[in-house]
Amino acid sequence: MMTLADVFREVLREKGVESVGTLSKRFRNSKNRLQDIAVEIVHGKGAIFRVPEKTAVAWDLSGKRVEGSYYAYAPLCMMEKFEPVLTPEELRSRLPSWPYFIIDLQLWDGHTKKEKGKLCFQVNQSYGLLKDYFTGSELAITWAGEEFRKTFNGPLDRLTVYEGPTAEFLREKKIEEVVLLDPWAEEVLSEKDFDVKAFIIGGIVDMGGEKKLTPKIGEELESAGIRVRRRKIVLRGDVIGVPDRINRILGIILKMMVEGKGMEEAVYEMQEPLHARWRLRKELPKKAIRYRVDGKTYRVVEKELFDYYSSWLKIRWEDFVKVLRELDLIALERKRIHHLNKISNARIINGKLYRVLLLKKAAMLCYNC
Repeated sequence: MMTLADVFREVLREKGVESVGTLSKRFRNSKNRLQDIAVEIVHGKGAIFRVPEKTAVAWDLSGKRVEGSYYAYAPLCMMEKFEPVLTPEELRSRLPSWPYFIIDLQLWDGHTKKEKGKLCFQVNQSYGLLKDYFTGSELAITWAGEEFRKTFNGPLDRLTVYEGPTAEFLREKKIEEVVLLDPWAEEVLSEKDFDVKAFIIGGIVDMGGEKKLTPKIGEELESAGIRVRRRKIVLRGDVIGVPDRINRILGIILKMMVEGKGMEEAVYEMQEPLHARWRLRKELPKKAIRYRVDGKTYRVVEKELFDYYSSWLKIRWEDFVKVLRELDLIALERKRIHHLNKISNARIINGKLYRVLLLKKAAMLCYNC
């Protein structure tokens, strides 16, 4: 899928422009200069002009620094001074039909003040992600009441803000089918779902336990005649370990949709150690070996498991140790575990397999993590 920067490059090349500068220090520290310049043009803040002298700073269309350019980004107030080459209206006319990414705020009043603040933060972060690929206005906020507008400190004028229901917004945009990101869905999100014109990615921040409210949004849309594809994002077949914040879910979708990355890679890139520890708490007990020494049970895992899990979970060594302590597990080197297995006897106790050691050999079982 083309990004805004791709469209910008295409239009500039058609006009014979191979480099772009700026008349100020703006954009010099940008990571994606062409994208950021294009966003400002789309939002009507400036245009590309032909200037009489080469700019001091310029970049070619791949984003590499060049010595200067006779074409530069400047505010629209320069329209009478310089010859415009690419105006906001012209760039907007070339934009493809990117999908909307909807945050449904119908449950806004059910949130605590702290949850509302976190929700606004995630909306702002979501805008930041979208403007790295598209224009940012693809982020649609439905049921956006007065309290949200007052609480939100981000650029409301650059979002698509809608006071009414999501179904009404979709009807106005002539969108008949959506993808609802729902961790309780049966089907997994795939590239086959990227043909829809709208994704509903959240609207609920739950700090007080599982409410399972996301499916209700889908039910309301279906009752209004909107077709809903319920999809979940998983990591190796499980939703545990997948980020639950709206902006990070959006990031996963964008990495899959625009960058063509697989779901596991996209989840890893958007994961935080917090999410990774959630999954590690579930995974490590599966690998534990039970040792029985003088009536006491020790659960042991291989220390080398850190290398395996850190390849697909964003964990550090300190995260690994933290989860070991939380679960009361012992990590030993693989060769030591092999030796313990040789000097122990396998027994079934209360339906579970144990390795039983003699007391005099138990000194070999030590905390080594």
